[in-house]
Amino acid sequence: MADRVTVIGWDGSPLEGAARAALSAATLVAGAGHHLALPEVPHSAERVRLGSITLAARRIAQHRGTAVVLANGDPGFFGVVRALRAPEHGLEVEVVPAISAVAAAFARAGMPWDDAQVVVAGSRTLRRAVNVCRAHPKVAVLTSPGAGPAELALLLGEVHRTFVICEDMGTPHERTTVLTSDKAADHVWRDPCVVIAVGGHGTGMGTGTVQGTGWLAGRPPGYPEGPRGWALPPLPYGEEHATATTGESAQLRAAQLARLGPRPGDLVWDIGTGSGSLAVEAARFGAAVIAIDRNAEACARATAAARQAGAQLHVVHGGAPQVLEDLPEPDVVRVGGGGLRTVTACADRRPERLVTHAATRDEAEAVGRVLGGAGYAVECALLQTLELDTVHWSERDRTVVFLLSGHRM
Repeated sequence: MADRVTVIGWDGSPLEGAARAALSAATLVAGAGHHLALPEVPHSAERVRLGSITLAARRIAQHRGTAVVLANGDPGFFGVVRALRAPEHGLEVEVVPAISAVAAAFARAGMPWDDAQVVVAGSRTLRRAVNVCRAHPKVAVLTSPGAGPAELALLLGEVHRTFVICEDMGTPHERTTVLTSDKAADHVWRDPCVVIAVGGHGTGMGTGTVQGTGWLAGRPPGYPEGPRGWALPPLPYGEEHATATTGESAQLRAAQLARLGPRPGDLVWDIGTGSGSLAVEAARFGAAVIAIDRNAEACARATAAARQAGAQLHVVHGGAPQVLEDLPEPDVVRVGGGGLRTVTACADRRPERLVTHAATRDEAEAVGRVLGGAGYAVECALLQTLELDTVHWSERDRTVVFLLSGHRM
């Protein structure tokens, strides 16, 4: 095992102090091509080009001497430190950090970033990174080849954001570009880069709409916002309209949300959104949400509810299942209206979970057969809720529905 392993962050500025001392004593230096070309790298040191971190870690573990790993920015922030410290390598490392690429990008833009989400877009995580950009008003994206600004913009589609794109930071070729996301696909970008995606409710290119100092990273100043809890009573989201038109209750919505399990990186379809109550609550869990309804007034109510709650919703006016054809792939789906044809169309898109409800047992059995035939494990429960007037303790409202959920097998 190497006698000593030092991980040095590099942000384009000259190496000084501990970083320079560690590098001058190194007998093995690992890094990207531009790192190994630095004049401070000893001529006598073995040079390992970083392609696979795992292979480099194995070579470092076998080395007898002093090893240095060079990495961009802060190597402890979505960097090589986690991989090098993995138990299978047994490496204890010292870290000399530099300014992270994310911090540098926000500094170039002159923006605070304690309220920003930070995600990594790779071949496996690009779609989820895009969903975070849909769901949050300020997101920093660490890109990779094949998952850069153009790909982010194409997957965002009709959800428009302002992009601040920082390329080759810390090098003589550094470039910062500000443009709208619909223009990003028209350019060729150097990989990797950092993209700051800004837009939607709650912030802009300045310091945001809420003044003051936040206390929790990734949340706007003043968080938590909105009412405490979930599956809330009618007033916060105007649900009296939804109950009158769809027969849904807050209790049914609670059960639906529990089975959907929306989370950051997910895309939720809420079909037959009504007042937008479930859509807004799914967004409050951090998921990206597309709220769909054939009724224009329902779409307007959903939009108003989202603004009131500070949630990011993409509201689509149109009838299911036809309107679903051009929508991006969902992770979970709530079908609040549209019948068996809509349930079938959703199951064909293979979301991880699909939740709906039925008024009668015959309808529930028909939905269950559709989901089972599409390869889903089906659960069905009869939910009865009885709301009481707590002044006179008299019965005020009673609902009985069949709740169905399908989990993709």
